[in-house]
Amino acid sequence: MSNISRLTFKQVRGSPQPQRLQAFSPPLSRIPGPIEVSDEVLFANAHPSMSHMSADFTKIFGDSIRMTRDVLLTKTGQPFLISGSGTLGWDQVSANLVQQGESVLVLNTGYFGDSFADCLATYGAQVDQIYADFGTTVDLAEVEKALSSKRYKAVTITHVDTSTAVLTHPKPIADLVQKHSPDTLVILDSVCAVASEDIHMEEWGIDVVLSASQKGIGAPPGLSILVASQKAIAAFNARTTPIPTYYASWKRWLPIMQAYEKGTAAYFATPPVNLIYAFHAALSQILNAPGSLEARLQRHKETSARIKAAAEEIGLKQVPADPVNAANGMTALYCPEGVKSSELAPALAAKGVIIAGGLGTRKDTYFRIGHMGITAVDNARDDVDRIVNALKEVVAEKTAAIGKV
Repeated sequence: MSNISRLTFKQVRGSPQPQRLQAFSPPLSRIPGPIEVSDEVLFANAHPSMSHMSADFTKIFGDSIRMTRDVLLTKTGQPFLISGSGTLGWDQVSANLVQQGESVLVLNTGYFGDSFADCLATYGAQVDQIYADFGTTVDLAEVEKALSSKRYKAVTITHVDTSTAVLTHPKPIADLVQKHSPDTLVILDSVCAVASEDIHMEEWGIDVVLSASQKGIGAPPGLSILVASQKAIAAFNARTTPIPTYYASWKRWLPIMQAYEKGTAAYFATPPVNLIYAFHAALSQILNAPGSLEARLQRHKETSARIKAAAEEIGLKQVPADPVNAANGMTALYCPEGVKSSELAPALAAKGVIIAGGLGTRKDTYFRIGHMGITAVDNARDDVDRIVNALKEVVAEKTAAIGKV
């Protein structure tokens, strides 16, 4: 639990060190984003407002760009850090990399595949989709068949679909693209995966990774994070039609990112100064912790395994049909028979744990628990025990109540 949550704004601004108020126990928010962030990140977010053209901020922004590469294991990718939600990443891809009438193959594993397809179509792309059954990933044979029969400008993959906690492994798909259509761009929607799942952008041949600040990275919401390969930048530079967006245009943002990385402030639109400070603090924690990124990912796997094993112990079934395709940063579970997620959520909240219901037409049949960031990596916290204990108590109470009816 964050100490800063117990402070007034006046105390944060006026005190060199925070002073605790009377302790209380706020609910443990364990939705799959926005996640709770560390005290260090919260303090960074409370940085006094300052000029986005100042030397101090320029250094922080430049360092953030470089560290973003490190988290995705790429030396040549071009980061774009822009004020906006993860959804802005879809607009960047659709407007900058795909020209009207070009074909895109969307590998659809849930709610967010639907949305990415809708965004692409909005900008004029011809969208084909391969749908996975609920709780599963797409069939690689179908992907290979599609790539063999038609030329696509891009293939999109939802790395972790937050609606179902289904994890799609990107490398086998990227390998198929390289085999059948090496000019095709591989786009990875990793909003719910960066810093909680393995991503080897350069080694795997991923051309765009898009994410957001409020999930595995562990910063407050509001920052769209996208990294484009040099192949993607070349495709952008080779386009022959006008870019159909103003705010999301790389024509405007690319010079800004390049300038800040070189240590020179530049202006197109005001960056979220305080949020960049928080993002910088979050990246520093990821990369400077013992064992760095690899240790962080391992902790996510261990935390995920504990929660999923506890759920299985009390008879709850995962939404992902195959455990191999279950995310490490969140868990989606079917409700006990006869119980709705809209009934489970308030019962868990009463015990101090906030979870999320399902999404889409099946939203009341399952629920979702987020366990990214400090829940997974901070050994001093008791988050997992609190989640597991509350879950066991609520499921026992609900099933007992059904038995009495």
